Amino acid sequence: MESNTINEPKKSNRSTIIIIVLLIINIVQGVKIYLDSGEKAQLTTAKINTEQDLASTMQRLNDVKAELDQKIADIQKLGGNIADLEKAKAEVEKELRRSTQRSAKAVKELKDRLDGYEQLLKLKDEEIEKLKSVNKELYTENKTLKNKQNKLSDSINVLSKNKEELAGKVAIASQLKAENISVKAVNSKGKERESPFKNRQLQKIKVEFNLAENKVAPIEGKKILIRIIDENGQVIFDVAKGSGTFILNGKEEFYTAAQEILFDNTKQKLIFFYEKGTEYAEGNYTVEIFTDSYKMGSVAFAVK
Repeated sequence: MESNTINEPKKSNRSTIIIIVLLIINIVQGVKIYLDSGEKAQLTTAKINTEQDLASTMQRLNDVKAELDQKIADIQKLGGNIADLEKAKAEVEKELRRSTQRSAKAVKELKDRLDGYEQLLKLKDEEIEKLKSVNKELYTENKTLKNKQNKLSDSINVLSKNKEELAGKVAIASQLKAENISVKAVNSKGKERESPFKNRQLQKIKVEFNLAENKVAPIEGKKILIRIIDENGQVIFDVAKGSGTFILNGKEEFYTAAQEILFDNTKQKLIFFYEKGTEYAEGNYTVEIFTDSYKMGSVAFAVK
């Protein structure tokens, strides 16, 4: 009996201990579950915050890229250096191509770089204003210089025009004139007759004239040409007898006879003889005298 009585308290104490241990285990498990759920909630909140922060940062990154593009265009147009902006743009584009899954630390580092890019953009705003000011000054200086150049060019053009006009006047003034022009028929006996002529009197045509005095004309070699032209406008010529061609009013024309002389401004007399070899058709004829493609004078005669 006593033995049973002693064993009952021992069993009661063991049961109590087991119950206490189980309670402690339950409490620990409850605390762990609570702590785990709190930590999980914190992690979820942190993840959401990180994703929101990253989305905001990526938007800022896109805005910065757009500003970089604009600053590059502005500074390039103003002639400034865009090397640092190009480098920053390349870095920004690289970040934009990366995965959107980033840690909070990576997002913070990106935000720090963004602060640097934005600071660079502010500095570039100041640079753009300076470049605009410099370009405005250069534009004003260039405009002033251009105005001076235009005035100088105008003056040069006026001088050139005056020079050309003067040269033209001198050229006209220096043209030679034939004076005292006469045409005579020379027969086989050397007898000369005045116009009108008969064919039997026309073995040769004799053209005689003086070169008028001209103080402007230089002393130089000249080729003097004569053309005998019938009433149909046809030039009488024979290459075998010294006839040839020259340029008149941009066209190649025939001449009847020519002489090479030295013009010495002494009113020198020139005589041309031309033997046609065949009879002249009845009609009116003109003798024209040329040098340097301009006419010095003319005279008419008739053949009956």
